[in-house]
Amino acid sequence: MTEHTASSRTGGFWDTIRTIGWAVLIAVGIRTIAVEPFNIPSGSMIPTLLVGDYLFVSKWSYGYSRHSMPFSPPLFSGRIAGSEPQRGDVAVFKLPVDNKTDYIKRVIGLPGERIQMRGGRLFINGREVPRERLREVSYTDGWQQVRAVEYRETLPGGRQHLIHEFRDSDPLDNTPEFVVPPGHYFMMGDNRDNSQDSRVLSLVGYVPFENFVGRAEILFFSTNGTAALWEIWGWPSAIRYDRLLQWVR
Repeated sequence: MTEHTASSRTGGFWDTIRTIGWAVLIAVGIRTIAVEPFNIPSGSMIPTLLVGDYLFVSKWSYGYSRHSMPFSPPLFSGRIAGSEPQRGDVAVFKLPVDNKTDYIKRVIGLPGERIQMRGGRLFINGREVPRERLREVSYTDGWQQVRAVEYRETLPGGRQHLIHEFRDSDPLDNTPEFVVPPGHYFMMGDNRDNSQDSRVLSLVGYVPFENFVGRAEILFFSTNGTAALWEIWGWPSAIRYDRLLQWVR
């Protein structure tokens, strides 16, 4: 009787280990092939994405590279079943300077294009990108109170999105003309005066196609910062209900 009981306990232990192993493999598989959750820690994509937003990123949108997998193992180079990013996509990518930090910005420039900022206005291939002034807004960005002007910008091809500007003069409002190399993309934040993006060549610069992780698809949770995702007891007062299940545009 004693031996049978010990054997049953041992078998139950290994059954549990196998179950956990399969659960981990399934979770990694979903994260690699299908979708991966991300949260927004900074205000560089305001007003499209707010600090405290949680969103799903689709892995199949651009195909798969080593950065599609946890810890970016160097198993292969390039992309498998790649579909090129489109102008206006909001995409997560690995920062080119270290190939491990996740960034999220909007695709502005495609391979071979010329991008420049002049007086705070965006120029693509020498043509000014039209924008429409909508309103003045006031909000707290982290610890500071911000007064900004909201515009609707229309990119070549017709895709529209909102941007914010809150400084009359910003170092990134006037730049040299950038020529996007083949196989690379020029990324910018929608919060134009508060975004470290491709305009800063030494820190972000041009993003290789291989570094793309996926396209932002849908907001599944959003909190104003008074409660974390796991602090269920604080959700009633912290959740931004109007942002739940919203598509990222």
